[in-house]
Amino acid sequence: MTAADPSDRTMVIERLIAAPLAAVWAAWTDSDSQPRWWGPDGFTCRTDRIDLREGGDWVFDMIGPDGTVYPNHHRYTRIVPLERIDYTLHWGENGPKHADASACFEATGTGTRITLSMIFSTRREYEDAKGFGAVELGQQTLGKLAAFVGAT
Repeated sequence: MTAADPSDRTMVIERLIAAPLAAVWAAWTDSDSQPRWWGPDGFTCRTDRIDLREGGDWVFDMIGPDGTVYPNHHRYTRIVPLERIDYTLHWGENGPKHADASACFEATGTGTRITLSMIFSTRREYEDAKGFGAVELGQQTLGKLAAFVGAT
């Protein structure tokens, strides 16, 4: 592995949602819908602003069950309708970047497969995310998306 090889700092979360691709895509890309389901179980999402287009961003706080506020900033770099959304993850508005991320959408015979990929800026960022349960929390978020589109 070379220094440029991101395999030791890449996290992938995948889920099959028993709903049509168009419904899942709409829930993900509608600026009114996404904050309603985004985040793990017990978390709420407070949006400052959201502009879901290439070059746009989403500035929001995740609020944990204990009231802890986690500032977030997603900056959208590429959107391919009904296929993928690429974005960077920042710690708060214009804060340090901690990952490059993508959400890929694929129609299957039984619904929609979503694959979330995050390439963390450093191995330490990856280890920290893994350590606090990012994979499980990501699965919870996708579970909330499934429930939102009626695929419980």
